[in-house]
Amino acid sequence: MLLAFSISPQTSNQPDGSVSQAVAAAVRVVRESGLPNETTSMFTTVEGEWEEVMAVVKRCVDAVAERTPRISLVMKADIRPGHTGQLTAKVERIEKILDS
Repeated sequence: MLLAFSISPQTSNQPDGSVSQAVAAAVRVVRESGLPNETTSMFTTVEGEWEEVMAVVKRCVDAVAERTPRISLVMKADIRPGHTGQLTAKVERIEKILDS
């Protein structure tokens, strides 16, 4: 499964309103999970089995919750049993079509 998610505090104690520290804590959890992942400006995508992906998301929520009492979490999943390596393969298929 691929799961794209965005997690962010609803409040910030930073003078400029930045949520970067809390978001970085969540990204650190994802990277330390060992699962294939990619972070962009809007979402982090992680690939793995349902149980392991959802466990990572839970740990991310816990990491952000250490910094704020209110969290926003948005998730979008591509659940396709028996397929792995889709984090890059899906994009490679599109690029191949664009290059032809």
